[in-house]
Amino acid sequence: MTNSTILVTGGAGFIGTNFVYDWFQCENDTIVNVDKLTYAGNLHSLDALKANNKHNFVRADICDQVSLDNLFKQYRPRAVVHFAAESHVDRSIHGPAEFVQTNMVGTFTLLESARNYWLALEGQSKQNFRFLHVSTDEVYGSLGTNDPQFSETTPYAPNSPYSASKAGSDHLVRAYHHTYGLPTLTTNCSNNYGPYQFPEKLIPLMIANALAGKNLPVYGDGKNVRDWLYVGDHCSGIRTVLAGGQVGEVYNIGGWNEKTNLEVVHTLCDLLDALKPKSSGSYRDQIQFVKDRPGHDRRYAIDARKIERELGWRPVETFETGLRKTVQWYLDHQDWVAQILSGSYRDWIATQYGQSLAM
Repeated sequence: MTNSTILVTGGAGFIGTNFVYDWFQCENDTIVNVDKLTYAGNLHSLDALKANNKHNFVRADICDQVSLDNLFKQYRPRAVVHFAAESHVDRSIHGPAEFVQTNMVGTFTLLESARNYWLALEGQSKQNFRFLHVSTDEVYGSLGTNDPQFSETTPYAPNSPYSASKAGSDHLVRAYHHTYGLPTLTTNCSNNYGPYQFPEKLIPLMIANALAGKNLPVYGDGKNVRDWLYVGDHCSGIRTVLAGGQVGEVYNIGGWNEKTNLEVVHTLCDLLDALKPKSSGSYRDQIQFVKDRPGHDRRYAIDARKIERELGWRPVETFETGLRKTVQWYLDHQDWVAQILSGSYRDWIATQYGQSLAM
């Protein structure tokens, strides 16, 4: 549908920002971008869209149904793409209430507004409407070294307040399809990395600390395994599911890149040694092992064969090409990083990893 509108929640966050830019490169629809602008939402990341009259930013909380109802009424979107979430496991351990509120209550409120709006649609508009919910592989729990990868039929077994709240939101989306007929789609992705990621997550934290001469904190023995997905590939996967996914279905989006955390940090250090060498030594010299976090899942891995088989999608980037792009972006956008690294963020890092890592 040309010249129509989609509603994106959390579009000032990391994945949401990348999705908005990706959308305008590939599609014609107007975007209504709804974000509460919490610590991880950064409106400056969207500065390049200030003159784009197809990008409408609205500061609103997805827990506020009155605001959501008004947005549906005003903009009449053909689809919702729901990114808005609290997403950091460490923060969920220290403050789980916000995760339950945003991820579960917020998703419920958004579903209610979307359902009421959809029920009032008629004809092709009602038939074409979609509600795409973006979730995570963490809802599936933890894998052993030799266990098969997570598939769409893997039983849920969340182990952190974050993953439990996302699992709850997934179940709500499923229930709204099966109970009310709301045309939903759900995607579960592996670990994303790329531009505009808030530096509490592993890769941007390591880049920022390395360049600042700080220690590079690695939990436990560094052998926790994650499947790494370049954010641009994730965005193309979401567009693919929105365009052709079967209503009511779940699609896993993965990068086919299983790496230990220590492998990731070593690769980052080697890239920085090549792209921005130190006066002496290697960035690897800054690695410091720190006490593991509670309930740290050992391994995640996505089986992304369903989306390839049914919709023809595969990631374009290898881990090496995606990581090089990511490191170069952060080197080229140090002003963005400096703006993000506020006093409150440094205080949180000191609490989480120890004062020496925040100085």
